[in-house]
Amino acid sequence: MRVVFMGTPDFAVPSLRRLIADGHEVIAVFTQPDKPKNRGMKLIPTPVKAAAMEAGIPVFQPTTVRDEAVLEEIRQMEPELLAVAAYGKILPEALLQIPTVAAVNVHSSLLPKYRGAAPINWAILNGDEETGVTIQHLGVELDAGDIITVRKTPIDPQEDAAQLYTRLAELGAEALSEAVSALADGTARRIPQGEAVGPYAAMLSKEMSPIDWNKNAQTIVNQVRGLIPWPCATAQLNGETVKVFRAAVGAETKAAPGTVVSADKRGIAIAAGDGRQVLVLELQRPGSKRMAAADYLLGHPINV
Repeated sequence: MRVVFMGTPDFAVPSLRRLIADGHEVIAVFTQPDKPKNRGMKLIPTPVKAAAMEAGIPVFQPTTVRDEAVLEEIRQMEPELLAVAAYGKILPEALLQIPTVAAVNVHSSLLPKYRGAAPINWAILNGDEETGVTIQHLGVELDAGDIITVRKTPIDPQEDAAQLYTRLAELGAEALSEAVSALADGTARRIPQGEAVGPYAAMLSKEMSPIDWNKNAQTIVNQVRGLIPWPCATAQLNGETVKVFRAAVGAETKAAPGTVVSADKRGIAIAAGDGRQVLVLELQRPGSKRMAAADYLLGHPINV
């Protein structure tokens, strides 16, 4: 099929590459404008732009796809399919009406659960044991379109959001391939979602970072896992705010929540509100690099 692809971050790259590998004619790629990064503030291409240029596909980076000139340009391309994966903007209805076969989206949750911007993070934050990807028809209402196909996967108890993000990106590419094949031969299902299930997967914020040690240990560990790579869970150690990158539920304790129970080569054990310890295994000081808690303690001993 003739495909216009829209996506921006790393998550979308496997889907783009799978469409190309499956032999579809990707006639154009739309992605967000390049943004300046690092100290030199050099413009860095989005991951999708880099993948498209590598494949020799024309790239478009409008500040908005609501502009009539942009919409007309897409109409002139005469796409059969509009495939979207983490583009980063809500798309207008006028755009969704352009493709002759379908406009579809790769969403990283088991819809109708976790509609919204950060479904991967919220699945971990809430302690879910299973998640997946959904290929859905795009509609005016966010993430509410009819479902074409779903792929499920268990969440490992130690898996963080960054690791799950990478796995779901690949799973999404597989599901998209299956859905596009079914659309092409006319066998695609169209299953209405019904009402949303569970909380909306709202965008993350730095206000979510500070750890409340009065919460139970597993909730705190889920917070650590779910906020990687940004904004990261934070804790106060030695009078400074450190980012916590890896933690585990430890042994029982009678210490008050927030008390450092032990600090040794195993890590930093801190009492939680349910009478168990949280073992901090990896952390990062301000202006420093991520390191094992044992290495941190070599230069920054903590009074127990």
